[in-house]
Formats: sequence, structure tokens, C-alpha cells
Amino acid sequence: MATLIAAFAVAIGGLVWSSATKGGVALYADLLSDPIVLRVLWRTVWIAAATTLFCVLLGYPLALFLARSKHRNLWLILVISPWLVSIVVRTFGWMVLLGNRGVVNTTLRDLGLIDVPIRMLFTPTAVLIGLTHVFLPFVVIAILSSLLQQDRRLEEASRILGGTRWQTFRRVTLPLSMPGVIGGASLVLLMAMGAIVTPLLLGGLRDRMLGTQIYTEVFQVFNFERATAMALILLVSALVLVAPLRLLEARIRRGQEAI
Repeated sequence: MATLIAAFAVAIGGLVWSSATKGGVALYADLLSDPIVLRVLWRTVWIAAATTLFCVLLGYPLALFLARSKHRNLWLILVISPWLVSIVVRTFGWMVLLGNRGVVNTTLRDLGLIDVPIRMLFTPTAVLIGLTHVFLPFVVIAILSSLLQQDRRLEEASRILGGTRWQTFRRVTLPLSMPGVIGGASLVLLMAMGAIVTPLLLGGLRDRMLGTQIYTEVFQVFNFERATAMALILLVSALVLVAPLRLLEARIRRGQEAI
């Protein structure tokens, strides 16, 4: 842990020093007043937030199913099996599905539902679908871990006292699993904020996120000072979004421990 923290501190310190000596306050003022950068930052925030929301909404029922299943290990292998394939390959798979001549458009056209292809590729929707597919297993594992740590006797007591399945879930299962939900959401939010490959391939050059914009500044424009400043803006934005979630998780854990 000390090694990881030290490496992180050195890397971030190098970014701060580079931006302070080569660009200074003027560079940040220029970026934060640039409407294009602000638009990209806003797109990054809402896509990351939407990805987190969809991962939680899809991941919680799946994690609950795994926690109650007798064949949990088998289902869990299927859930994490996408990790055996490169993220580039998975993203190209979505390009094949969502393209103008892809599986989705071809099927809809064959069924007579559309006459012209629906533009799905190179849109924020495509990026949202791709990121949700990539990060969903992280949420499932985080929530599953929290569900497996629960004392099943609490749910049995709720049912014995007359609680319905929905009441037991709402008042017992869900509150006790909230640390896992918030932990998984925090992890997905951080990773989605800095995603590069999926937004670059599914969003293209039109609907960029801040990670892809930094990639462009480094490898195409070779403007390292601007890329450094953008990286720090991305870091601060991610911390601002995640910090309340971490504080809420800590508060919920303290409350559960007190009970």
C-alpha cells in the first residue's frame, strides 16, 4: 500500500510541477474559459454518472441473484468472463453490433421496422452502452461481496414478523448492502471519468470525453502542457464527485457497526 501511494504521489506531483512551471494559472484559466473544453468536461461528467447509474440498476439484481443461487460460482464465472477478452476487442464487438450495417440495424430492417439505418455508432449513447458493458462486473462483485456478508437470519426474522418479500428487501437487505452499492458506484465513476479506449472507438472525434481529449493532445497535437492541465482538471473533478460517495459510505458503515 505504501508503494502504491508513493508511486501515485510522485506521478501526481510531477503533473502539478509540470503544469505550474510551464503553464501556470494562465493555462488553467484559458482551459476553464474555453467552451469546447467545458463542453467536453460536462459530457464526461454526465456520461460517467449515467454509466454508474445503469451499472447499479443492472448490477444489483444480478448480484442478488448470484447471492441466492446454488450455482453461484458458475454464474460468477460467466459475469467476469468478459475480462478474459481485451477491452479493445469488446469495444470492436459493439462497433459491429451498432454500425449502420451492424446486427441491430440489419435485424430491424429485415423485420421492416426501419427503412434507413439508425445512427447509433459514434454517439454518446454508444459510449454509454460500451462503458456500462465494460464496468458492470465491478459493481456486481462489490454488491455481491456486501450481500454475502449479511446475516441471513435478519431476513428470516423479518419474514417471521410478517414482513413481505418487498418489505424485507427494502428495510433489511437493501440498507445492509448499501456500502457495497456505494463502493461499486465509486469505482465505476472513477474509471468511467478517465476512460479512453471505449469513448475513442464508440464516440469518435465528435463526442469526445476528457480522457480522449487528453489522448489527442498528447499523441496527435503533442501539447503536453495542455494535456497535463486537463489531466489535473479531470483528477479534481473525479475527486469532487467521488468524495461525497465515500463519506456517505463511511457514515453508513459507522451506523451499521453501532447497531
